Amino acid sequence: MSGINEWIANEVKSNDVVLFMKGTPSFPQCGFSGQVVQILDYLGVDYKGVNVLTSDDLRQGIKEYSEWPTIPQLYVKGEFVGGCDILREMFQAGELKGLFEANGVKTGEPAAANG
Repeated sequence: MSGINEWIANEVKSNDVVLFMKGTPSFPQCGFSGQVVQILDYLGVDYKGVNVLTSDDLRQGIKEYSEWPTIPQLYVKGEFVGGCDILREMFQAGELKGLFEANGVKTGEPAAANG
């Protein structure tokens, strides 16, 4: 296992929810990363955003680690969940909140529920 793979594995294992993305949660640098950030924020989930644009090794390494060709990538409790399309489908089907809850990840109330 290369150094970058070990680093990725450590991030994935030491954080309940990790999003490997282009940019940061407060400043996504691609539309797909931005969509996933919006979904996670809507669900009120605490997560760690990792900016893959800081390093070519990281950007390539995460694709090899997950055997998934695209970014963003979401991990929950060490398990790869998916990229933007999968997360969007799960969210729309109401499955994503359930996945977090089943893994003991606290979700907040969506802001829209009050209005």
